[in-house]
Amino acid sequence: MADGANAILVRMRRREQTDATGTARRRRVDRPLAALAGVFTLAQLVLVRPVLGLGWDEIVYVSQVTSHTPAAFFSAPRSRGVSLLVAPIASWSSSTPLLRVYLALLSGLALYLALRTWRGLFPTRVLVVGGALFASLWVTLFYGPQAMPNYWVAIGALISVGCFLRARAERSARAALWGVAAGAALMAWMRPTDAVYVTVPLLVLALARRHWRPLLALVAGLAAGAVPWVIEAYLGHGGLGQRLSDASRIQGGLGWQIAVDDQLRSLGGRALCRPCTGTMPHPLVTLWWFVLPVLAGLGLLVAARARRLGRTLIPLACAATAALPYLFMIGYAAPRFLQPAYALLAIPVADALWYLVKTPRGKWRPVAAALVAVGLAGHLAVQIAVLERTVARNTDSRRDWDRTAGELHRLGVRPPCLLTGHEALPIGYYAGCSSGATAGHNENTTAADILRTAERLPVAHLAPAGGTPPGYARAWPVHRISDLDVRVAPQAPPRTP
Repeated sequence: MADGANAILVRMRRREQTDATGTARRRRVDRPLAALAGVFTLAQLVLVRPVLGLGWDEIVYVSQVTSHTPAAFFSAPRSRGVSLLVAPIASWSSSTPLLRVYLALLSGLALYLALRTWRGLFPTRVLVVGGALFASLWVTLFYGPQAMPNYWVAIGALISVGCFLRARAERSARAALWGVAAGAALMAWMRPTDAVYVTVPLLVLALARRHWRPLLALVAGLAAGAVPWVIEAYLGHGGLGQRLSDASRIQGGLGWQIAVDDQLRSLGGRALCRPCTGTMPHPLVTLWWFVLPVLAGLGLLVAARARRLGRTLIPLACAATAALPYLFMIGYAAPRFLQPAYALLAIPVADALWYLVKTPRGKWRPVAAALVAVGLAGHLAVQIAVLERTVARNTDSRRDWDRTAGELHRLGVRPPCLLTGHEALPIGYYAGCSSGATAGHNENTTAADILRTAERLPVAHLAPAGGTPPGYARAWPVHRISDLDVRVAPQAPPRTP
């Protein structure tokens, strides 16, 4: 009995020592990731700054949950995920700086959690460098504190792919299965079609290898995230097929269209390149884009030599399918569209960089390390330069919208009111007005409805200076605000009792 009791005590002590060692190891791994997330959050607040006003797409998402402005038209491609994400702040406060700080903190926390799912799949140093590569891109820093979906699709992709790899390696890991479902749900919650493209390789692999539990978790997550979008399709868009058709039409018609050159042009800081004309950015701005697939290929070779091909090949395959529609299926570009692909490429690329630094022997190792360090420093400098120009340009344009809204108030166009015409949606948000369009992607009213509204509310039409107004506004008095012709509908005389 004494020997049995001693054996039990020994096993308990060993288990406690193992648990303590594992906890200490996890803490050592987590600290660099937490530091990276903290630097990313601070960089957003310093470089992008919370005073940056809301952009066009942000206004659409935020206005759905605010109480101080009317909801903007919500077109077929959009999903409600971003609106729900910002609701804890936007539902009760109109403060843009507060919303920016909230999103910056949330995006930093999300990056930390996403990178943690890759623990054990790659060394900590690879995860830190990979996370830093993704976080230091100007497009990541710019959109991290914004109410936009693409960064969150990227985070969902990292979580879902990382947990899928863990679930394959550890069949009994229930937490990994929950992570697969959560990442897929987050992607589908933000952009259902993007979630499908990202997860195609995972679905195919799970079916081919009969990994039924990861497959079930993946399908359940996609379904959970997409259900609101599907329900809304039947309630407000005439069905799922019609909504998909409308979404394709609004995006210029999905099909074989090469947009690689458009994406290159957008790398200079253009938030939306539609139509995408003009000259290419300086070669230093686009150089990293050409180096990225080369390093990804090297990362694949490194993984093959180390006999861990799957954990590198799978994220690369998901990155390729995530990028496919935005490189070859639409006729315009926005740099944020490729954020999920950049996030998935970052870890294999970081693995390749560490290989370049650590493999050379003797006197060549310091040379290789110096070359990689110089290259990364130059890349960071370019990203910050593009970010500064992008922030300055967007700050000016959003201040112009706010100034125009103030001038409209002085002309008597005050809430409740309606704006139509050029940039009516963003200016309407800043003015506290509804926005209406009789044609185009945001068509939501008719000329007859606008005239009826003008009988009871202030209504104004906006057009570029010298532009031709629509028939319903031609007789309205015209005022010049900056580079806009503003036609304000005459106020109807009050009715006599």
